[in-house]
Amino acid sequence: MATAIKKPAPAAVAPVAQSPEPKIEKTVEAFSAPIAEIQDNVRKALEKGVADTRAAYAKAKAAAEETSVALESSRATAAKGVVEFNTKALEALRTNAEANFDFLKALISVKSVSEFVALQGEHARKQAETITAQAKEIAALSQKVADESAAPIKSQIAKTFKLAV
Repeated sequence: MATAIKKPAPAAVAPVAQSPEPKIEKTVEAFSAPIAEIQDNVRKALEKGVADTRAAYAKAKAAAEETSVALESSRATAAKGVVEFNTKALEALRTNAEANFDFLKALISVKSVSEFVALQGEHARKQAETITAQAKEIAALSQKVADESAAPIKSQIAKTFKLAV
């Protein structure tokens, strides 16, 4: 036997006492306060982001300007060093040329082979000592120029990384 399911009778719809407009206004008012707060928070976050970006840009710009100054200083020091190096090399060349001319003058007055051999040996020994001393001077000057040229760049790099950390 099948039992029939009875459906409940439809309830009577109560007449709406108010119009739907006040409910919408209340709903809008209820959401307006949190939305205004959210908008205010978003605005503050964006303003903070813009301020942080400006500060980062100012730091980057200052670091770039300082690096430019350091590179210019390094270039000027290197150019000065190259002039010093060239002067030292020309001085060494002049000294060696004068020593060779003095040797040739002394050779003209040689009377014997033994005197020639002694003069040749003495000249070779003096030239070896002179060239060794000149090489040490030029090497020291090269090191000095390299150190002085790199100093502004090294200083700026250290400063930049110290700021970045």
